[in-house]
Amino acid sequence: MFPLVVSLIAIVIISLTRWLFRWWNPKCNGKLPPGSMGWPLIGETLQFFAPNTTFDISPFVKERMKRFGPIFKTSLVGRPIIVSADPELSHIIFQQEGQTFQSWYPDTFTEIFGKENVGSLHGFMYKYLKNMVLSLFGPESLKKMLPEVEDTVLRQLNQWSELDTVEIKDATASMIFNLTAKKLISHDAENSPENLRESFVAFIKGLISFPLNIPGTAYHKCLQGRNKAMKMLKKMLQERRMMPRKQNTDFFDYVLVELAKEGTPLTEGIALDLMFVLLFASFETTSLALTVALKYLSDYPLVLQTLTEEHEAILKRRENPDSHLTWSEYKSMTFTFQFINETVRMANIVPGIFRKALRDVSYKGYTIPAGWGVMVCPPAVHLNPARYENPLDFNPWRWEGGEINGASKHFMAFGGGMRFCVGTDFTKVQMAVFLHCLVTKYRWNPVKGGNIVRTPGLQFPDGFHIQLAKKQNLSNDSPS
Repeated sequence: MFPLVVSLIAIVIISLTRWLFRWWNPKCNGKLPPGSMGWPLIGETLQFFAPNTTFDISPFVKERMKRFGPIFKTSLVGRPIIVSADPELSHIIFQQEGQTFQSWYPDTFTEIFGKENVGSLHGFMYKYLKNMVLSLFGPESLKKMLPEVEDTVLRQLNQWSELDTVEIKDATASMIFNLTAKKLISHDAENSPENLRESFVAFIKGLISFPLNIPGTAYHKCLQGRNKAMKMLKKMLQERRMMPRKQNTDFFDYVLVELAKEGTPLTEGIALDLMFVLLFASFETTSLALTVALKYLSDYPLVLQTLTEEHEAILKRRENPDSHLTWSEYKSMTFTFQFINETVRMANIVPGIFRKALRDVSYKGYTIPAGWGVMVCPPAVHLNPARYENPLDFNPWRWEGGEINGASKHFMAFGGGMRFCVGTDFTKVQMAVFLHCLVTKYRWNPVKGGNIVRTPGLQFPDGFHIQLAKKQNLSNDSPS
């Protein structure tokens, strides 16, 4: 009996040792980048989700860059990953979309955003959905939308000025969500019996959390928020299908037309997943960017002065100062676009962009194995001192005379390659119009919060509160 027990223990130890060896030394037809795979199954997931209370590169990435260099291996949520903090490699990854790399996210992210979400689709289907979105958020549509965006912002600012204080992140998120939901699905937040945004708030609170789907966890609440939102969207789509409109006025109408076409590649599931992602991406990322923007305007008086002068000059050139913004006025906001670029460079709202290697890829003596995930790290690119002098200093003038549109190997706040964010122009329109209305008609005083936490996404856990007042109601010595 005793020898049998000893033999069983020996077999277990040998099997465990082999398993650990294979985990820590993955197979590769070449030389893997240096790094650590962490413990089996968990990998380095816990370290990846550790909070960061600065605008600097996350400790997880920064410590490994110092130890291993700008390209290293790791394991997150059970999957082997190559992390790229190298601008050249990151640029290649984006440019080789569909050839050497393709869009990919860990299973836990797919569970959150839907198995048929636009980030998981490739080739023809991705291009088809991209063109659908551009029909609503392309330049021609945005030109027509500009007055509506301005009216929405002015109305919200007026309401906020009547409050004691305003929590900027939540207030801007609500404003942008309502505007986007109206354009996408004609959702009237004020008169609707269903609180669609509430489901998204529950979803967002658990979005960047350890993926443990157990009741009570943030991740579980996130999935519940998604399920509730998807049920509401499906109900709205079915109601519209029962009572179609004569003219296409929103994205639901466009979807129904496509679904009715013979041989259409669009399914109801893909359409609903797309709607969910568009609603989330449009308001959550833009509201975070606007919160960061207001924080920097509050902290840098010269930036605020320069921005205000640009927008007041627009008003002075008009025959009627109270007329709506025109597209040419919007395109003339040179410093504003520099300010927006610098804001999103510093904010690094998207901490990682995932791809998957379709075949073995060689780069600088290392091999990225086929099937491995790859995480491009925008913060490491945006805070690279070799490209940006004093990268942690907020300096919109660093963009003066340079390219302020599109992506490059040194700027990827809106992605890159063929998957460059189709909502970029919509985001910039909202930010620019909001800033125009704010600095020309209002002054504000920060009264609370403004601290950040990244886990690894950007959050303002204690909020950023301001007091807002119309300029004509303030004396010259009032705070700004």
